[in-house]
Amino acid sequence: MLDMDEADQLQGDIDPADRALIAHETAAAIVSQARASRQPDLVARLVALVDEEGIDTVAMMWSKAEPLTLPGALWRLYMLREWVKFDADAVARSYDHGIHAAGVRHAIAGVEVPPGPAEVKRLADEVLSGVFAGDLAVALDRAGAFCRVAATGAAFEAESDAGHADDRAHQTTLRAAQLLRTGEDLERCATMWREEKLD
Repeated sequence: MLDMDEADQLQGDIDPADRALIAHETAAAIVSQARASRQPDLVARLVALVDEEGIDTVAMMWSKAEPLTLPGALWRLYMLREWVKFDADAVARSYDHGIHAAGVRHAIAGVEVPPGPAEVKRLADEVLSGVFAGDLAVALDRAGAFCRVAATGAAFEAESDAGHADDRAHQTTLRAAQLLRTGEDLERCATMWREEKLD
């Protein structure tokens, strides 16, 4: 057993309140500075933040943030970009399967047809660029709509796998549910930004 003096010397994790404050302040600073500067090279660097700084750095800043906050939205957008970057073929396939059942959402997302790996990667970069240099609410709406279309497609894929590839169907169903939840969160963040309530 450690005595109290020894216990006080142990390094612990960041206090949750401090972590939340850091998340909110860094998100607000990055977004406001980029939007104020409107420098294309800065926007490009921020879009590629994970590529340059690593996922751990971004996760340290924003992964614990509540979904309906600016840092929570940024975390989800960067994770969406990472997913698209590393599994573009599967993402494009799910998105393509969801287009016909989610036509309105597809129009909002704005992915070129037919949606292939290059098209979904381009959308992910355009969405992040929109956060830093365009209409942030529109960028969040596009990302939310994209997630919803991909979720619809993933649900169709899970249904077609049921009965002969049950493990894959289960995993695909979970992915569809997660995408749907992320899409809903991003769309609610868009509404909050328009109402000046997203911080």
